[in-house]
Amino acid sequence: MADAWDDEELLAALRQAHRARQAVPPEFVEAAKSAFAWHNIDGELAQLTYDSYRETVDVTRTRAEAASIRNLTFTSASLSIELEVAEDLVLGQVVPPQAATIKVQPRTGAETATVADEIGCFSIEPIPSGPFRLRCRTAAGIDVLTRWITL
Repeated sequence: MADAWDDEELLAALRQAHRARQAVPPEFVEAAKSAFAWHNIDGELAQLTYDSYRETVDVTRTRAEAASIRNLTFTSASLSIELEVAEDLVLGQVVPPQAATIKVQPRTGAETATVADEIGCFSIEPIPSGPFRLRCRTAAGIDVLTRWITL
């Protein structure tokens, strides 16, 4: 960068930067914003440890139709979040069972919250239409964040 730019050089540099910004696809910009949108970096990241959708099919068993419920388990060092995805809602449980606040954070749109009761049960209705993640904060102060979920 030059020490002393005249107005025309500065305007030309700004125009070039603006054109470069417009060349970036909107979904890339949204993904970048989401990556830096953590409000509490101290939250533990829960890894997906089980997904019934990825389970291999045992060809020795015969089944008339596929199961309509999908099961997911996210595990951190402190707790697990077990989910059952039905047709129009998600049922969940915090393990070990305990009261918690569950925030549903969609990649786009407004965050919503639900409460897990004293045995850790909660529901999410309706199911978010796009990618989302869950942030679980227990009464004991444990803060866990799942990876992005796409159903």
